[in-house]
Amino acid sequence: MWSRRSCRYRPDASGLEELRARRREQESALRKARRQQQLVSKRLLREDSLVNGDGQAGVEIASEPLSEQEILQLLRDVQRGTEERKKLLSRLRQGLQHKECQQKFVRLEGSMRVLIGLFTSSLANVQMEAARCLHELSHSSDPSVAEACLPATSYLLTYLSGHSVEFTELCLYTLGNLAVESDAVRKQLLPQGIIPALTSCIQSPHMAVLEGLGYVLSQLLQAREAPTKIIPLVLDSVLPQHMLRLVSSNLELGMGVAVEFAWCLHYIVCSHVNNALLISQGIVSTLVLLLLELASMISKAATEGLELLICPVLRCLSNLLAEDETEVCKVQIQDERLLVALFLFMQYFLQQHPFLVQECLWLLNNLTADEPIFCSAVLTLDLLPALLQLLSCSRMVTLLAVDDFLRQAGLQALEQHQDNPQLQERVRALSETYLQPAAASLISCADASAAVLTSS
Repeated sequence: MWSRRSCRYRPDASGLEELRARRREQESALRKARRQQQLVSKRLLREDSLVNGDGQAGVEIASEPLSEQEILQLLRDVQRGTEERKKLLSRLRQGLQHKECQQKFVRLEGSMRVLIGLFTSSLANVQMEAARCLHELSHSSDPSVAEACLPATSYLLTYLSGHSVEFTELCLYTLGNLAVESDAVRKQLLPQGIIPALTSCIQSPHMAVLEGLGYVLSQLLQAREAPTKIIPLVLDSVLPQHMLRLVSSNLELGMGVAVEFAWCLHYIVCSHVNNALLISQGIVSTLVLLLLELASMISKAATEGLELLICPVLRCLSNLLAEDETEVCKVQIQDERLLVALFLFMQYFLQQHPFLVQECLWLLNNLTADEPIFCSAVLTLDLLPALLQLLSCSRMVTLLAVDDFLRQAGLQALEQHQDNPQLQERVRALSETYLQPAAASLISCADASAAVLTSS
């Protein structure tokens, strides 16, 4: 009968550790690059569909860049208070879609003062069009443009408590864009009370507002100074409890809100500021139940966009289980259905979204590490055939999870099932597949693939 002694012949341990170390270095570099890419990612809300001459929906086409003289004339005409204000601002907004026009605008003396004056107008249509102009400026890739918008931040925060959903949403995305680009903006937003403002706003019943709020928060949580200056403030508020509530609610109405707050939770967990607090607030059980619900949605063929939510949830749990003290997490996770859900995700998304296989294996690795209960569940739930199938059909699947299973508590769990020849045979087959000469090159290939996928 196959036993622990049968595992003494395996690939050179030093070579495996070298592969592990190289993969960690690659993934660290790619995570850093991905982080920088995300920090400069912005979102733009525009009225993309307009009605053209024949009554059909058309795409808005930006006008030609405005000259400095044309910008000056538009500002003068707007200040005169004519009935054409909204039309003039609309023309300015279209001009501000061009980078050179944005730079010309902020260099003009008094231009931002005029725009902010219109942004605080009592006329709703004028205020909305001025807000759209500010939003165009916030989308600029030029840091000096973002800093020119600094005088507007206090008003943007004030208007988060407004009654117009469209206007509040626009203010949120403008704040998020500004927070991405400028350290000075983030430094100003904190004392101005952005965390209390978001805490109040997160109680909105409107999904568009909540999704915009999630975007702002995710940008703040990715900032360099977040672990020391932003995340402690977030954890001291009621935002985490609301995030845990929203990450798993109203999925049938769309997953945009859940996706935003799942990434927010991921950034907080990765900071290691106070994960014990999140655990005490029920993050582990909430995310486990969410994964089970998402697995049930796969069986109903409602899978569009599921990978966008599954990914940050898997990462949250994986990172929580990698903490120095993981016993509390594992006690809260003790649900064998999670293992079934992981294998369901791996099989379903293997072809279309193979990066999720890596995320699932990482969580599987952390669940089974020195944990005979979960290893025994892998055996008794008949999940080994699925793992063997993944090994044989995909060069993208890492063998490191198998190595950990065979090295750690898997064998200890197997000893509890020595009276089950079928399980013994399957583990032996798993070991033999792992020991094949091609395994080393497969590990290397999977190693490189995992790194590339992590950067996407």
